[in-house]
Amino acid sequence: MTAPQHPYPHPALAATDPELAALVSAEERLQAETLRMIPSENYVSTAVLEASGTVLQNKYSEGYPGRRYYEGQQIIDQVETLAVERAKAVFGVDHANVQPYSGSPANLAVYLAFAEPGDTVMGMALPMGGHLTHGWGVSATGKWFRGVQYGVRQDTGLIDFDEVRDLALKERPKVIFCGGTALPRTIDFAAFGEIARETGAVLVADIAHIAGLVAGGAHPSPVPHVDVVSTTTHKTLRGPRGAMLMCREEHAKALDKAVFPGLQGGPHNQTTAAIAVALREASLPSFRDYAHAVVANARALAEALLVRGFDLVSGGTDNHIVLMDLTPQQVPAKIAAKALDRAGIVVNYNTVPYDPRKPFDPSGIRIGTPSLTSRGLGTAHMPLVAAWIDRAVAAAGTGDEQALATIRTEVADLLTAFPAPGLTV
Repeated sequence: MTAPQHPYPHPALAATDPELAALVSAEERLQAETLRMIPSENYVSTAVLEASGTVLQNKYSEGYPGRRYYEGQQIIDQVETLAVERAKAVFGVDHANVQPYSGSPANLAVYLAFAEPGDTVMGMALPMGGHLTHGWGVSATGKWFRGVQYGVRQDTGLIDFDEVRDLALKERPKVIFCGGTALPRTIDFAAFGEIARETGAVLVADIAHIAGLVAGGAHPSPVPHVDVVSTTTHKTLRGPRGAMLMCREEHAKALDKAVFPGLQGGPHNQTTAAIAVALREASLPSFRDYAHAVVANARALAEALLVRGFDLVSGGTDNHIVLMDLTPQQVPAKIAAKALDRAGIVVNYNTVPYDPRKPFDPSGIRIGTPSLTSRGLGTAHMPLVAAWIDRAVAAAGTGDEQALATIRTEVADLLTAFPAPGLTV
């Protein structure tokens, strides 16, 4: 049952700035009534939300615990130390830095620690599922460093490690990134580790998308095979919008120096506190159940979409991501994504490997199951979700707005039985 609603769930905000309060309330309603299927998004707990809005917001804390440039840090040092120790325990690492403001600044810190401008760096190409900060040309990482990219096989959608090894031996990158934003399959960290050792590169696992799956044992850990782990703290980890860098002890000093004073001033202490709460939650048995349920739901959803004739990159998924190629449906992905949004199913249009269309008007739709799983939906619901997606894509092709409105009503009706964590509606 949904809890009784107060008309102004944020009374102080409503009194001070009713216009902004109304927008927040509208967003809460939107998140409550729609299927949020963007893999990058999730619902945080009420405890994480509360930690994000504490008086820790009032503090400025340049430096690290025990080595601050400002006084009055007795409590803040304990908060950050708590987050660091929990990160080390959850991920089994020697060292953790919880100060990066977000994933891209965290990756920039890696470059600052291990490379010089103009050095060769290597990562997965953005159109193949990589991330902008893995040396892609339009990013600062591709402008300041010489980026070389690997991809996936056109016939399987999987990484060809012989090709990766040959490229690394030829280019001799200082840093190799593994991981990405649209990879529906398990990342073979051990294979990347062998290549990095052979070529003398620093290997970085960007697990921003799968951090919660790693923490919950639903995806292999990169820790035994890599030098550095970079991650955001939201997505599958269900924390606030922040980031962490984790590494072997030998790299701790270089990474800490790169974050502060290399790139940042004072950390966002309220975010550090919320990270600590999320890591506490990630250490519980219930979170392990959640992580495995995310993967089970994604696989069930993929199977249901395949039955309905959709083309999935790599033929399915091992994690929380399903990447659909809508070429057979002859519906441009951007049009389909906007139609799905009107139907109450929130996704993002996305390039697929070897996409003949432009990035802003691509062939693919990227969907995921973290948010649905956080609401309590299970594998039994995934055929229904696939049916809604199928109907909405078909309606996008014919311009049937009534069909989209009907789906939106059906979605909202289902979700009344599955209230979202952290929401007041």
